[in-house]
Amino acid sequence: MENRNTMHPDLLDYIQRYVDLSEEEIALFVSYLKPRNLKKKEFLLEAGQVCRSRYFIIKGVVRQFYIDKKGNEQIIHFGVDNWWITDYESVINKTVSNCYIEALEDTQILELSEEDLNRLCVELPKADQLFRKIMEKTYIAIQARLEFMMSLSGEELFQTFISHNPDFVQRVPQYMIASYLGMSPEFVSKIRSRKK
Repeated sequence: MENRNTMHPDLLDYIQRYVDLSEEEIALFVSYLKPRNLKKKEFLLEAGQVCRSRYFIIKGVVRQFYIDKKGNEQIIHFGVDNWWITDYESVINKTVSNCYIEALEDTQILELSEEDLNRLCVELPKADQLFRKIMEKTYIAIQARLEFMMSLSGEELFQTFISHNPDFVQRVPQYMIASYLGMSPEFVSKIRSRKK
């Protein structure tokens, strides 16, 4: 990965939405990325490990979840094509994660270790600006999700989620969407059956 042609075009488009990079800066950015492939059901992170990287999903779907005291999986985040995913608390604080990140289908990612990110930001200050903007966007999305969960009925919340994320309907099992929205699978089934 040494020139612009070797950077995945979706990642290049994604970056250029936030910061403008020269050919040399693109080559520098790419030099820090490590491609990885995950098989369906393979874990990128498991509880008890320290998360050491951020991951850009080229193609695929992953879920981030934890297991509650009752032994139930609670999904807190999904990642699909052209999204970044990580356990921010673990990667930033260098603490053990209580989360899992699992591929829901065969997934291609680009890995950027926190150590390499820090080096990259020294060499390329625009990278720091890029990741600040990503964090801001992530925070806004989490805030909107909380507002929706507190202000909408279950059915309104489900319909809002589906309308904003049509990819999920085809690629993520219904019970996982229910978990993410804090609903039972049975409740989601009733909503969907009423719409048919």
